[in-house]
Amino acid sequence: MRYFGSSVIFVRFFAALSAICMSVPALAQANGVTGTAAPTAKTSSPAGEYQLGVGDKVRIIVFNEPTLSGEFAVSDNGSLSVPLIGDVKASGRSSQEVVLDIQNKLADGYLRGPQVSLDVLTYRPFYILGEVSKPGEYPYSSGLTVMNAVARAEGFTYRANKRKVFIKHAGEADEALVKLVPDLAVKPGDTIRIGERYF
Repeated sequence: MRYFGSSVIFVRFFAALSAICMSVPALAQANGVTGTAAPTAKTSSPAGEYQLGVGDKVRIIVFNEPTLSGEFAVSDNGSLSVPLIGDVKASGRSSQEVVLDIQNKLADGYLRGPQVSLDVLTYRPFYILGEVSKPGEYPYSSGLTVMNAVARAEGFTYRANKRKVFIKHAGEADEALVKLVPDLAVKPGDTIRIGERYF
């Protein structure tokens, strides 16, 4: 009898434990917890998304409002001058951030449910200095590499260091020394400096 009683207690304990184990996933699901890591919140300016800057030219379209639509340039103070709402901060912000700002300002007493889109028409120029044949300012194009930039400046001088390059991104104070590889990308507003090689 003692053995039988112990078996009954064990069976009941095992059944209770199984019920608890089965209920944990259901409780987790009910509370929005899954077996995978919880997704991180998306920021309004994802890493790698292009940041507007002084010299960029954009097209803003306000749906069904041709008088509010048009082409605009980011001014020296880093803003876009938009009809009705005036200056909108653009420098250092993504297109999505600027669009949301414009929509919110238009919705504040001007339009009901405004729909806005923004496209970059031309990017701010880049600069190439140092040991190239024609240093100076050049228009940026999508997919530009350092080697393309050198070609636009009519090639290296005979003194050029073709293994490394100095790059300073727009808004940064210091330049970085980078290994020169064929696919090294250039960003709008970059300053590229080709150094001199030492024999």
